[in-house]
Amino acid sequence: MTLKQKLDALYRTYNRMVYLHPDPLEFIHRYEDPADREVVGLIAASLAYGRVKQILQSVSSVLETMELSPARYVKSASLRRLTGDFSRFRHRFAGGSHMAALLIGIKQILSQFGSLDRCFLAGYSRGDENILPALTAFARALTDTGSLSAGHLIPMPEKGSACKRLNLFLRWMVRKDVVDPGGWDSVPASKLIIPLDVHMHRVGLGLGFTDRKQTDIKTALEITHGFTKIAPDDPVRYDFSLTRLGIRPDENLDTFLKRCEK
Repeated sequence: MTLKQKLDALYRTYNRMVYLHPDPLEFIHRYEDPADREVVGLIAASLAYGRVKQILQSVSSVLETMELSPARYVKSASLRRLTGDFSRFRHRFAGGSHMAALLIGIKQILSQFGSLDRCFLAGYSRGDENILPALTAFARALTDTGSLSAGHLIPMPEKGSACKRLNLFLRWMVRKDVVDPGGWDSVPASKLIIPLDVHMHRVGLGLGFTDRKQTDIKTALEITHGFTKIAPDDPVRYDFSLTRLGIRPDENLDTFLKRCEK
């Protein structure tokens, strides 16, 4: 079997809703309104670090506070209400002020552009090699909150960050299959960047897509380029399936990489 055939077989096995839990992506599927889905997606992705149990608990607590419609809540909530509602929030290094700043950033974007999608498109050009320029502009818009700071909840690409969580959010919003819900139809999946973390770095090293030791944006682009040779129209197609190898007991990453070497 070729590498593409092995990756496609992995995709067919694990890219199914039955394997969605535990994954913060599951929260998006609870909402029908695209306006709610993009707000929920950004919150869930921003908190997608640390132990998965804590991630799910933190996202759940935020959404419970936002009641039935997270988008409506953000649009109507004042800074005073946001700081009060999340005064006791804590997710590892993030406190209530960080979450309030993130939500204020979302609120300002919704007020100016009407949706997160339209804000992202304002920085996107079809001539761009990938979504990095648009991602940079989007992160700046989210953090343009004056004295408030979302801290590490919103990474900045120009500082070299791989922006794993923002790229994860974009995968959810742009791709559409049985797992990724899609909704941002104006951005092609071919321009996406792999959500790079330690696990995906091991994948990139094991498949020979990179030899860089840093998990930064340059490494993310190198690994994305490797996947582009296999799936030029959808380089992050295998991301969900490959990350199942880190949490499923019936398969593990080392075994899969050894099969790929053969």
